[in-house]
Amino acid sequence: MNNIKNKKIAIIGAGPGGLTLARLLQMDGFNINVYERDTNENARPKGATLDLHEESGLAALQAAGLMNAFMANYRPGADRTRIVDQHGNIVFEDNDTENREAFRPEIDRGPLQKILLDSLEKDTVIWNSHFVSLKPDNGSWLIEFKNGDIVTADIVIAADGANSKIRPYITPVRPFYSGITIVEGAVYSSATATPKMHALLNGGKIFAMGNEKSLIVSSKGDGSLVFYTGCNTAEAWAKESGINFSDQNQVVNWFKREFSDWDPIWLELFENASAAFVPRPQYCMPLDQSWETISNLTMLGDAAHLMPPYAGEGVNMAMLDALELSECFKDNHFQNSKEAISAYEKQMLKRASETADMTMQSTKALHSADAINFLIDVIGGE
Repeated sequence: MNNIKNKKIAIIGAGPGGLTLARLLQMDGFNINVYERDTNENARPKGATLDLHEESGLAALQAAGLMNAFMANYRPGADRTRIVDQHGNIVFEDNDTENREAFRPEIDRGPLQKILLDSLEKDTVIWNSHFVSLKPDNGSWLIEFKNGDIVTADIVIAADGANSKIRPYITPVRPFYSGITIVEGAVYSSATATPKMHALLNGGKIFAMGNEKSLIVSSKGDGSLVFYTGCNTAEAWAKESGINFSDQNQVVNWFKREFSDWDPIWLELFENASAAFVPRPQYCMPLDQSWETISNLTMLGDAAHLMPPYAGEGVNMAMLDALELSECFKDNHFQNSKEAISAYEKQMLKRASETADMTMQSTKALHSADAINFLIDVIGGE
């Protein structure tokens, strides 16, 4: 019988993966703390809505006993999808939410975070804990934070996302550039700020594609929308372009040049964006990555298997990682934590490799000449 339940477990990062793991382990009496660099739960803006999949994100919520809370907070109809060409013509609509709602319901990031936070014991999450370093300490870890705190934990789980500071303690393997850079923006009060786009969005999602570029727009429950372009660029384009992405005029001029053959309707987004734009070069972990299991250190989510967003798998993979890792920690067939972590990592890496392969194929296809037909086949074939 393993003794993991008696160990002090530190989860670094309070994203959906880290919080889901904390909930699943806490339900069984494990000793958990989550350390998060943000000063509080509302410290940063929340991105696009999340569509949770039955076999992964929803399965984790089910195991966590949180489906009732989810059903009270998800957004029926937000999975309505319009595929639009560069001229603003709707070429395909997927309004069949009756049959699809059970499979990929949408929820905003804020409400999902709140559901998970509310499910944890008081003071489980320790805010303003920006990770600095790990040091081995007699079979445990000393974790140092920027605020000067140093804590001890028997097991550390990296749930600290795409630019994980803990991953290098596990493996030197780095992600490769996918070929695509995203420019992300947001519009508050889209009904009044961008009425044409608001009407086209219709409370759901828009996938616009043309000339090997993409523009994805998502509605949010607070009346705002988020959008991001996808273009084939050099890896260092965002730094070398000379564009100040905090300067709206510069970004508008870039969009006019780069998307010159797109209808002016799309300009409405850029001219009425509410905050600074963010360029995001998209990376993916190698499909064949592996490492030697460490008995008291592992990772989940983007820290483990970063990939572009073009298959909607990121949050679902992180939450499924949490579910599978919690099951391995609870499984008394494993003699110790190393066996449990090894079993988790083996299945996680296999699953991540398959999903990353699919994601990279999708990323390439959505930025190809035949992008619209590809996406219609994907959505229409569900």
